[in-house]
Amino acid sequence: MKDFFKYTFASLIGSLLGIALTISFGFGGLIYFIALIASKAKDAGPQVKDKSILVFDLTTNITDTQLISSTGEALQEALSGDQSTTISLRKAIHSLDAAAKDEKIIGIYIKGSNTPGTTGFANLQEIRQALQRFRQTGKKIIAYDQDWTEREYYLGSVADEIFINPLGVLEFNGISSQIMFLTGAFDKFGIGIQVTRVGKYKSAVEPYILEKMSPENQQQTLQLLQDVWGEYLETIALSRGLTTQQLQAIADNQGILMANSALDNKLINRVAYNDEAIAELKKLTDTKEEDKTFPKISLNNYARVPKVAESARGDVKSKNKIAVVYAEGEIVNGLGTPRQIGGERLARELRKLRLDDQIEAIVMRVNSPGGSASASEVIAREVKLIREQKPVVVSMGNIAASGGYWISMDADRIFAKPSTITGSIGAFGVLFNIQEIANENGITWDVVKIGKFADLNTTARPKTEEELTLIQKMLDSIYERFITNVATARNLPKQKVAEIAQGRVWSGINAQELGLVDEIGGIEAAIKFAAQKAELGESWKVEEYPKSRSLDQRIFRSLSGVDIGMPTIGPDPLTLEFKKLQEELGSLRAMNDPYGIYTRLPFNLRID
Repeated sequence: MKDFFKYTFASLIGSLLGIALTISFGFGGLIYFIALIASKAKDAGPQVKDKSILVFDLTTNITDTQLISSTGEALQEALSGDQSTTISLRKAIHSLDAAAKDEKIIGIYIKGSNTPGTTGFANLQEIRQALQRFRQTGKKIIAYDQDWTEREYYLGSVADEIFINPLGVLEFNGISSQIMFLTGAFDKFGIGIQVTRVGKYKSAVEPYILEKMSPENQQQTLQLLQDVWGEYLETIALSRGLTTQQLQAIADNQGILMANSALDNKLINRVAYNDEAIAELKKLTDTKEEDKTFPKISLNNYARVPKVAESARGDVKSKNKIAVVYAEGEIVNGLGTPRQIGGERLARELRKLRLDDQIEAIVMRVNSPGGSASASEVIAREVKLIREQKPVVVSMGNIAASGGYWISMDADRIFAKPSTITGSIGAFGVLFNIQEIANENGITWDVVKIGKFADLNTTARPKTEEELTLIQKMLDSIYERFITNVATARNLPKQKVAEIAQGRVWSGINAQELGLVDEIGGIEAAIKFAAQKAELGESWKVEEYPKSRSLDQRIFRSLSGVDIGMPTIGPDPLTLEFKKLQEELGSLRAMNDPYGIYTRLPFNLRID
């Protein structure tokens, strides 16, 4: 109830403030007023007290780019003082590295939660490496959670001291990937599906036509999980003084460990309550026991400290600019939404940067399962043109597969993390029709046409054999082009590319061994290589694209209303499954290629 009034009040005040200012100063005056407040707030920035603890809340999602808030959400955050539950990867890395050098920061508190984040494994690897660099300075890291999930424990295991609640559990049972099959639902509702594909591992169509995974899909998924899990075990073994064999035995024989069992197996240091962990933090900061809290600052707020924010940009006085361009989401034709990669929109952004003489090099951060083949080619063309004029480097995130690999392959150098999902060089077509369900409800069609294939794109009937043959020829042509382009871009024999393609996904480690990736490294390694390739020495600064709109710009775009955002709680299991279904259907909505041909990752590959 307290939160309800807090959020409602914040939203109400935002609405009234906007109306009052509009009446008093007019529209232009409102924009000026908001811009003035924003600039003053930015100048001040959060303050760091002596002997402070940096609090890393594990509910925080680490994304490539900061998720775009609506105007109402931005106002609500500003008025209520709430922090965003997301932080961009570069902000998080630079904040942790800055804290390692900051004399006022003496430690990190990794704070667990009942609603853990969903950060991908590749991004988790980069964050953990930054945490490890912090610990190597001699500063202390303390981690506490009531229940440790595997993703949380991957980060928490870096700590000097790991706490768990006496009634808590630690999940250590391996990883899995579960795919949702929609075949039965389509049959039940009378929706017809026809598919075409190239590559025996191109399993993106399987949820539409099968009821379980094919042997080829099981094989590639198992190999990928083994690579991710192997890196997971090696990382934790090093921190906890155990062997990977010991950890695997724990996973196989116990899986879910109660607190004392986790202690006995040396996975944690202490069984204690939250207040006892807080008491340790008070000792670390020389805070009196009777004091309610200790000097601290959240990771999100610390990222806004002016000197910390500037550290992510490099030499801010330099005129040499390195553009970091984010390509995150499904690849679709046209402009797409802010959370998709619109082929036209990204190509336009890359073109502007290519023609900008102040941009010395470009780093494209790719986090995409792919999508439209034609949109991928539009983007890839711009990458080729950039390479003719200035260095272009690709940094692969959690996923850069199929179309995500298509737009990456022509870069001067490709970086990936060990757990990056990449490859999936293949293509498929998905052709829907609603004839059965329409007929059952009294709907029929008739057509008059000139040309045998004039109504090829209709969804009113299944495709004929001749039409399927025509589409398959198109698909074969695209696949051939994909393989040829990879062979040329990566300087690999075409026959070798044909063997490793087949729509198969690979981990970053495997991709490097196969020649699909040049180097194992994160986004900062990619930026440094771009600076080196452009011969900039140490004199360069980073500019990130696309530029996010400021609060006053967003108000300018949507002054008419304020969205009311309510605090979130952890979803129940049924809701989680429903959200997964929404994701599957969301991918269907993103399939807007005019000919239904896609270069996309096997259907929403999710690792749990």
